[in-house]
Order: sequence, then C-alpha cells, then structure tokens
Amino acid sequence: MDEDWDDDSSQQTYQAQSSNSYQQGGYEQRNGNNFRKPRDDHRNNGRYNNRDRSRGSNRGDRDGRREQDYNRNSNEEDDERTTFFVETSKLGKVIGKGGSKIRELEAQTGAKIKINKDCVNGDATAVIVSGTKDAQDQVKTLIDELLSDQRPDRPFTINTMNLQEGNNVRNDDRRSAPIDWDAAAKEHDQYQAQKWEKYGSIKKNFYIEDPEVARLSKTEVEKIRKDNNDISVDHTFDIDPSQADSEEYKIPNPVQTFEQAFRNYPDILVEIRKQNFEKPSPIQCQAWPILLSGKDMIGIAQTGTGKTLAFLLPALIHIDNQDTPRSERSGPTVLVMAPTRELALQIEKEVNKYYYHGIKAVCVYGGGDRKKQMNIVSKGVEIVIATPGRLNDLIQTEVLDVKCVSYLVLDEADRMLDMGFEPQIRKSLLDIRPDRQTVMTSATWPPGVRRLAESYMKSPITVCVGSLDLKAVHSVTQKIWIVDEEEKTDVLKDFFHNMAPSDKVIVFFGKKCKVDDIGSDLALSGVACQSIHGGREQADREQALEDIKTGDVNILLATDVASRGIDIEDITHVFNYDFPRDIEEYVHRVGRTGRAGKTGESISLVTRRDWGLTKELIKILEEAEQEIPTELYSMSERYEAMKKKRDEERGDGDRRESGGRRYGGGGGGGFRSGGGGGGRGYGGGGFGGGGRRGGSRW
Repeated sequence: MDEDWDDDSSQQTYQAQSSNSYQQGGYEQRNGNNFRKPRDDHRNNGRYNNRDRSRGSNRGDRDGRREQDYNRNSNEEDDERTTFFVETSKLGKVIGKGGSKIRELEAQTGAKIKINKDCVNGDATAVIVSGTKDAQDQVKTLIDELLSDQRPDRPFTINTMNLQEGNNVRNDDRRSAPIDWDAAAKEHDQYQAQKWEKYGSIKKNFYIEDPEVARLSKTEVEKIRKDNNDISVDHTFDIDPSQADSEEYKIPNPVQTFEQAFRNYPDILVEIRKQNFEKPSPIQCQAWPILLSGKDMIGIAQTGTGKTLAFLLPALIHIDNQDTPRSERSGPTVLVMAPTRELALQIEKEVNKYYYHGIKAVCVYGGGDRKKQMNIVSKGVEIVIATPGRLNDLIQTEVLDVKCVSYLVLDEADRMLDMGFEPQIRKSLLDIRPDRQTVMTSATWPPGVRRLAESYMKSPITVCVGSLDLKAVHSVTQKIWIVDEEEKTDVLKDFFHNMAPSDKVIVFFGKKCKVDDIGSDLALSGVACQSIHGGREQADREQALEDIKTGDVNILLATDVASRGIDIEDITHVFNYDFPRDIEEYVHRVGRTGRAGKTGESISLVTRRDWGLTKELIKILEEAEQEIPTELYSMSERYEAMKKKRDEERGDGDRRESGGRRYGGGGGGGFRSGGGGGGRGYGGGGFGGGGRRGGSRW
C-alpha cells in the first residue's frame, strides 16, 4: 500500500485535506504547485506513526479509508485546481467561526476549499479550490457575494491563478491606474451633499448691526479693541486681500453694550439683566457680532473672561430661529464638548441661568448615571454638553443622534488635546454635518489646536484677548517660596493656621495619594476640608465643589482636574503645594482666584526639582510686575549653566570616535552608546558596566 503515495489521484485528494497541516513538515513543491511529502521521510516519521497508534487507528483502517477516498475521487483526476487570492484582512469572512463558512460553501458546491496561508501574494492569501469547473465557478460567485458588503471606494476583486501543470503564472497582470484626486474630491463632495440634503438647510446669520456700531470708523474700532484688554481680531488663515471686505470675510465691528448686540432679541436682554451684568466682557464685545453673523470663530482668552456666555447667547438664538421646528429635529441642535466633567457641569449650570423659549440642556459625562443621561437625551433636548468619551459612547450606541447639530463648540480645545482626546473628537465629528457653525475656545494657541481648526473650521476668525504670549491674570498677587521637599507639609500647615475666617483656598497637588494623605491629616486635626481628584466618585466630586461654593468648607485639596473650568468666584488663595509640570498649568491654577473683578493671592512652593521651569516662571512674574526672589534667579542661572554644559558634553561625545564624557568612553558599546570603560553621563557603562548613571541599572 506504500506505493499509493505515488498515485497522482490519491495524492490530489489527500493534499486537499492535509496540505495546510503538513506544509511545515517538509512537503516539496512539484509540477502544478502540488505540495507532496517525500516518501521516505513520511515512512520514517516515527512521531506520525506513534500519534496514529495512540488514537487507536491501524494500518488496515488507514488503507481502507484511502481506498474509499481513491474511489470517491477517481472521476476527478482531470479536475483542475484554481486558487483565489483574497485579501488577508477579509479572510475571516471566508473561513467563518471554526471553519463553519468553508464547510457551508463545500456543502453547497461540492468543491473542496482550503486556505494556504503559506502561499501569499502581496496582502492577499491563497484559497485553493478543487472540483468540477462548475463547482469552482460557483465557489467564486459565493465568495464574491460574501465579501460584497465592503466600502464602495475599495471594490472587492479575486485574483485567479491556474495551478495546473506548466501554468503557475498569474492571469491578471494589470497595473492599477493612477488616482485622480480631483475627481475623488468632487465625488466626495457630491456624496456629502446627498447625505445631508434630507436634513434641510441651516440658517446662521441672525445679526442686524446696530446703526451706531455700523457708523464706527476704523480708528474708533481700533480704540475700542485697544481699551478692551487689547483685543486683536483677524482671519485665522490667509485669505485673498481683495475679498477682505466681502460679506463672507468681513469682520464685524465690536459692540459696547448689550443693547447693541441683542436689540432685536428682547427676551435675551431680559435674561441678561437678571444677572446684573454692567457691560460685556472684552471677548463678548467682539464674539457676539461674529457668531450672530454665522461665522466660525476661535476665541483665545484666559479662564474667567466670559468665554462661556460669549458662545452661549448666540447658540440660543441659533436654536430658536431654524426653519425646521424643534419638535421635528431628531437630536440636539447645539453640541458643546468639554475636557472634564467639572467644566461640563459648570457650562450646564451657566446655560440653566438663562431661560429662553423653553430650550433645555443636558450634561453627559463619564462617571455619571449613564441610564439617567440616556433617558434625558432620548426625551429630546436642544443643547448637549459632553465630555468626549461619553459622547462617543452615546453616539455609537445610537442613543444620541448628532446629525441635526448645526452649532458646535469645542471648549478648552487645548486642554482636550493635552488630555489625549483628539481621536475621540475627530470620531465624533464624522457624524456631524459639515456645513455647521463651529466655535473653538482655548487659553493658548498650540500647533495641535491650529491643526484641528484647519481640519474642521471654514474661514474662521480669531479673537484674542491680550497677546498670545502666556501670562497670568494681573488681579492676582503671586508669591514664590523656595523650600526643601521635606519642609512643604509644615509650610502648608502654617498657612492653614494663619488663614482668616473669610478666606477660601484651593491647594493643588501633583498626586492623588498626597491629596488623600493631607486630607486625612486635616480631618484628624479637626480641620474641615474637601478634596477632588480623578480617583473619587463623581457624586463625591460634585459634593466637594458644592461645599466649597456654599462655604461649608474653606479648604479644597485638588489635583489639576480642578485647574480649569471651575468657576468659584470667592476663592481668595491658590496654594501650589506641588509646582505644576508645565508653565501653562501654573497660569491656569493661578487663574482660579482673582475672578469676577476680585483680587486674589497665589503661593507656590518651589523646590530644586522644579528648577527647569524657573526661567519661564520668571517671565510670567516679570510681565505681571510681581516680586521675584533672588534665589529664583540663581536657580534659573544654575539650570541654564547645567543645560549648556550638558549640551557641550553631548557634542563632544558625538564628535569623538568612541565614547565621550557623556556617552561613555571605550569599551564595547552598549545601551545608549555606553561603553565598558566608564563615562560620566547616562551612557557610561551600557551593558558593560561603569558610569555613574545608567551603567549599574542596565
């Protein structure tokens, strides 16, 4: 029976059943790309024989089965084999769970189907089909139908290779044509237009310029902007100068009173007067005319400058004046995205201060009662304020329909990018109509925010209050105390001991565990305080904010989760127990006090490990005309000297052929260019040894 291994018809059937499992065992490729095991190797494979014996099989059983296979397939000696090359990423659809789809296809067609993962053509894998030609054609058709539910821009194709003897060359040798990107862009625009056509058009321009504002000369406009914290207004991206005065690109003049902005919306004026505001804030003066005109805007201003109201009041008018009745909209009209739960809740609280024509708002955020949030959203609201994670969750589960959103706000965009929310933001915007009005607020103007604006805004106008240079609010007295690390807790306790009964303080820490430790110490000492950080339950965080606002406690211990967006007007002090990791965060922490026209005081403990930020800190203090300790200048000078010396040593190391003072001298290389012969910096030692830092570690 051993001679049966040389019989072509028997080999064909056996190969169809076993090619995948024995390919790695040493099959050799013969004519027609049939894979066969050398006869002697197979006969002497003791492991194979032992395996069969352990399963209780015997030589007679194997001979009987092989004879049956031979008889069953004797009529298929002349059947050709065809290989379909299917994209590897789509192979799972062909295989099915546990091979169920292949078995189904074989039962339908009578053909034999095998996946040969060792036969790859680019990013496609071979699917070997044997049987009659009709059966093979039927398999091709069924696989084509199975994979036909893919994206229209990536059509499914099956590349065919005939594996009969003497013909192992691909029949399809066509090359893909170059992509016509202009045609693709045009096709995409047509698709977008058809997709959003059923949702109707959007009305954006609701601004009727007050005659007094319209008569302002350019000189008067510049003076108003200069007097309002030196407002600068310009197109974010370059435009054709000849179109600067066109209706599309014209920048509206600033307003100076609430009446000039909302004379045609008396109900809005009523709500504003209830809040006892005297006049618009600097950013509101310029933002309201721009947003009521339907233009995209980027507002750059420090926290506490009235940015929320700047985008909120135009949003209320936008909601109420669309052609599609509110009852017929499938989802919210206004979407506000915020980086943290606290900021989202603060925006919701601000929205709820203004009752305008029954417009309802809801705040959805991670950590909140998801079921309750879903119920509110499903009942219908006009404004949704959301954090990116929970927003994506509700969109994916089809609880929230954002296809009717025509007014989008990205609040504190720089903070959202710092927290790594850019992927979630971009994913959410895929489901929002592209002809919307978009507003972006930020305290800074980093490259990431600019990139986001380029992608999702149309001809935006930038309104910047003050300069783009980072600076702290001038209503805060900034004090810097140079201390040792082990002295910080005693200094903080002394501060608590000397607090006046009317004082309120937020103490910022770098770690959650330190917040809990200090909080426990204060509680044991009988000092009432609250704490807020990312590890606490949302209900506890909300209660902490409520207690500090109402005066139940005067001390709030926090991490940077509270450094932005928390509007507590009567905070008198900010205490930086741990200096922040970057100077931007320092500015935002300091901005928690000195709000709403009040003054405040910040105290920052600086240790030796913070010397890398001293140069930037000095610039902030000098700009605000604050007192600067002499030791802070010394720390900055020492750090700059150390950095210069390190750069010189790095340069010396790079210029030397082997090693150097920083990267290790001599020896046989190693981690980070370290050699076995020592060296002062991170490089000395490598895997070989020596070196003050790095050698022993590696």
